[in-house]
Amino acid sequence: MKKDKKVKRRLRFSPIRLFLTMAVFGVAFFLLFSVGKEILTTIELTKELQIFNEQLTLIENETRDLKERKIKLQDPDYIKSFARGEYSITKEGEQVFRLPSIIEKDDAKDNN
Repeated sequence: MKKDKKVKRRLRFSPIRLFLTMAVFGVAFFLLFSVGKEILTTIELTKELQIFNEQLTLIENETRDLKERKIKLQDPDYIKSFARGEYSITKEGEQVFRLPSIIEKDDAKDNN
């Protein structure tokens, strides 16, 4: 007879047991949701970090180029050669002959 009572007692509905089970599932769901959200945030931040690192590399290269240009612009000989080449500035009594480039030759052929 004792065995029958134990079996009946185990099969009996218990609201406390149901509440505890629901609470455990609720906490587990909340923790899984939080972990999933953190994983997505980590992925997004990793992508942003990669973009910022690429931008940093570009800015560092630009900074290096500008520093080199600054050093060159402090040299009077470089300034003279730059002005002569870029703006066709000549010395007194000097003549400048502008020769057509390959691109200009190809354009002239296409127009004819």
